[in-house]
Amino acid sequence: MTTRPDTDQNKASQADNPLILSETRAAAVETHPFAPVLPPNATVMMMGTFPPTADKWAMSFHYPNFYNDMWRIYGRVFFDDADYFRVGDEKRFDPDRIRNFMFERGIASCPTVKQAIRETGNASDKNLTVVTTVDLDNILPQVPKVNTLFTTGGKATEVLLGLLDEPIAKSKHPKTNQSMDYPYQWQNADNSQTADVNDLTLYRLPSTSRAYPLALDKKVAAYKDFFKKIGKL
Repeated sequence: MTTRPDTDQNKASQADNPLILSETRAAAVETHPFAPVLPPNATVMMMGTFPPTADKWAMSFHYPNFYNDMWRIYGRVFFDDADYFRVGDEKRFDPDRIRNFMFERGIASCPTVKQAIRETGNASDKNLTVVTTVDLDNILPQVPKVNTLFTTGGKATEVLLGLLDEPIAKSKHPKTNQSMDYPYQWQNADNSQTADVNDLTLYRLPSTSRAYPLALDKKVAAYKDFFKKIGKL
């Protein structure tokens, strides 16, 4: 006589096993796949959260989903052409062209999240558990001329404000198209004391995801107004 294992009981015992839970959760932790873009002449740095899963990528670069409008917005803002960074009629953008543009214009890009868990398997910020945040002590010295940071949504804004020495109530976080002083302090090389970063300002701009309920023209207008304000247009 063959005895079948009690499947439900087996699952229950696994679910109650902290070692199995720990290993499963560790396997779910992802590291951001794209290195920061840090032009030494950059005066502004774009800071998002986490890219979609690799099956949604049209290129191996920041904002890789062809249906995310980030690079269409940049094309419209700087060249009056939504397809400026697109590769012909293909459903992808040219990462080299984007990168060269960012170095020419002094625009850096660095995610606020280094490691995260996708609780629902997608890139939704709402269901993203942050494991490791950006190390600004390492990033900011590489872009010493940056005086403006801008986020592309609420989660990135929340992560950055969580890095400040003085907590800021969520009710006082900047709303979309608003800004605030960002008094971040970094550790000196010997970790003995903190050094002030020069007059950083944090702006929050609209998400470029199509899930964000704002017309493309209004997103373009918001980004254009921002880049004019900081002297990039």
